[in-house]
Amino acid sequence: MAHGHPAHAPHLPHLPHLTVVGGGFGGLTAALAAAEAGAEVTLYEAHGALGGRARTAEGPYRTNEGPHALYNGGPHWRWLKRRGLLPPMARIPVAEGLRARYHQGGALRRTPPPGLLRLRRRRDAPVGAPYLEWATAQLGEDTARAAANFAAVATFHHAPGELSAAFTHERMRRASKLPPEAHYPRGGWSALVERMAGRVRELGVRVELGARLDADALAEAARRGPVVVATSLAAARALLDDPALSWPSGRTALLDLALEARSGDAFVVSDLDAPGWIERFTATDASLAPAGQSLLQAQFPLAPGEPRSAALARAERLLDLGFPGWRSRVVHRTEATADARTGAVDVPGTSWRDRPAIDRGAGRYLVGDQVAAPGVLSEVAFASALEAVRLALGERGGGTGTGSPGGSLPRSRAR
Repeated sequence: MAHGHPAHAPHLPHLPHLTVVGGGFGGLTAALAAAEAGAEVTLYEAHGALGGRARTAEGPYRTNEGPHALYNGGPHWRWLKRRGLLPPMARIPVAEGLRARYHQGGALRRTPPPGLLRLRRRRDAPVGAPYLEWATAQLGEDTARAAANFAAVATFHHAPGELSAAFTHERMRRASKLPPEAHYPRGGWSALVERMAGRVRELGVRVELGARLDADALAEAARRGPVVVATSLAAARALLDDPALSWPSGRTALLDLALEARSGDAFVVSDLDAPGWIERFTATDASLAPAGQSLLQAQFPLAPGEPRSAALARAERLLDLGFPGWRSRVVHRTEATADARTGAVDVPGTSWRDRPAIDRGAGRYLVGDQVAAPGVLSEVAFASALEAVRLALGERGGGTGTGSPGGSLPRSRAR
């Protein structure tokens, strides 16, 4: 039960009924915030389970859809913690942190280049310049390329150096912070989803699973009250009948491997010669795989038109360096491509303020990780969910502890 929050918030008759479409992290956040404010809420999820991209696979290998981490420097961490919704979290122990490896110049190194650490202290990266151009002017091209490729862990993009300097640098700084911001729900992200799902039901939210709404059903729901669309942009385009609803995202090859465990395996291998990242998740949470096995998850961004096989070939070359003899140790392998499912990327001259507006007019609001809200990775979906509820319910939606710690987004920023 949430600390300081009732198990079932009373519905306030003067508040409108709120419909939430999509039961991922953003949709659950919106439903929870609106129910806390006293609104009657119905949540529709097209699949048979809640969680969206935060779902964790069933079975012996508890994989997420690509590498997942929850950064403790973001507002969602504090918001979840205040409500008792954070599950037990794994952090990077010092011993594992020392087993991070960095691939640069064709060799595997134990420490990042000194210039990368110096660059992360810069705070004035501009919106209008490409990251590689700006970072080269700061500390030279070698450091700039290493920093841009390192940032791929939080951009999932094939060329982070071509993106806005402000966008890429924020992600480089957050990903390289010491002590690390990255934490991991023990048992996978489903542990967090289950807590959030339990809370929304405690608060009286009506949850409809296996319920795929179309544009007509959405229009009917909007006649009864405000609607929050917490889906991918592709699904939102059809639901909101808005073909122009789009924003650039990443395209990346995902690789899950279970290996027979071996002492001395790296915890993380970061490619600084090209975008790519491998992480051994059982180093921090042994429950993700059977005893004696290591679960690795990797992401290697794909350029437009590049086949997945090319990215996986890069991954295997990096595995050869960080996990000697890995081919003979494989007990499980899956591959996938995540296309436009890795969050927004901002090109030079654009920022989060320029992404698709949260307020779509006529009582319809958009939530997700490609919309006009600040933050890194899942923080964007979180911030947009709170802003959507504030706009949908008025001041009541932002005045009962549902708003972000820094307050609501200025209206000019929630375009």
